[in-house]
Amino acid sequence: MNVVDTTEDELLGAIARLLSDHAPDVVVGVGDDAAVVRPGGGDIVLTTDALVEGSHFARDASVPRDLGYRAIAVNVSDIAAMAASPRFALAALTLPPDVDAAYVTELIGGMRDACAEHGCLLVGGNLASGRDLTLAVTLTGEVAPGRAITRAGAGIGDALVVTGTLGASAAARRVRDDPARWTDDDRAALRRAERPTARVGEAQVLARNGATAMIDVSDGLALDLSRLCRASGTGARVDLGAIPVAPTATFDEALGGGEDYELLATMPLERVASAIEELREVFGVALTAIGVIIEGDVVGVGADGSEAPLEPRGWDHFR
Repeated sequence: MNVVDTTEDELLGAIARLLSDHAPDVVVGVGDDAAVVRPGGGDIVLTTDALVEGSHFARDASVPRDLGYRAIAVNVSDIAAMAASPRFALAALTLPPDVDAAYVTELIGGMRDACAEHGCLLVGGNLASGRDLTLAVTLTGEVAPGRAITRAGAGIGDALVVTGTLGASAAARRVRDDPARWTDDDRAALRRAERPTARVGEAQVLARNGATAMIDVSDGLALDLSRLCRASGTGARVDLGAIPVAPTATFDEALGGGEDYELLATMPLERVASAIEELREVFGVALTAIGVIIEGDVVGVGADGSEAPLEPRGWDHFR
């Protein structure tokens, strides 16, 4: 049954049944004019992001449950980058006429999966008809008063660190259309692109170890680093050979491919070792020191010690 063969109330009713389990801090969930929740005692952190057909994904190449998961996860990643914990999500779906009700159910199921994994709740949203499929999510998070970590706190001499590896998502886009030649590393990259990991717990570890600035790597390491440095009024010296490249990715994909959703942070040099050890022990996630914050510009350092400006290349919707 396509969405044109059902009513909005029928589809909303099906979604409400999927999301009927609520925590005590949800007073009114799906089905009313608005959700009602009980906030905790911290600062409220807000973010919103959208996945748009033709820009972020191709519908015929995407599993709807994974697509729903990803729509939540990319927003959770933004909350994590502030060292906050995700709480409540709203989803606004634009549905083309040829989408069926089962497809919508799978989208919501993927959103519910992501919320369950990251400790937040999907409490409402909106349905609309349109030409292209769009999943727009708004997410709230919470952090102890005054403890949000922004892009603007990096100080001269701070170490520059990044979680995990980079470039897998870009590599997945490169190999997606040639399944006959996929390696195990390619399959891992494809899965990572379909269901990205938001580093919520890892961000808490970085915060406990004195992180001064943080950003999630959504548009590419070089571009997101330039944003962090611009907000902090600093430059950076990056050891290009230290950048952790995913097994199936190229160096260029690691530097500017985007959609990695790893955390790029700055912290005191003397705290790096303890952060590396804690992340490895608690989450099995690597933390790599890739440079230092300096005055001036963002530069890359080659194997021979030569320095050159690091171009802020990455994903730009309008370029």
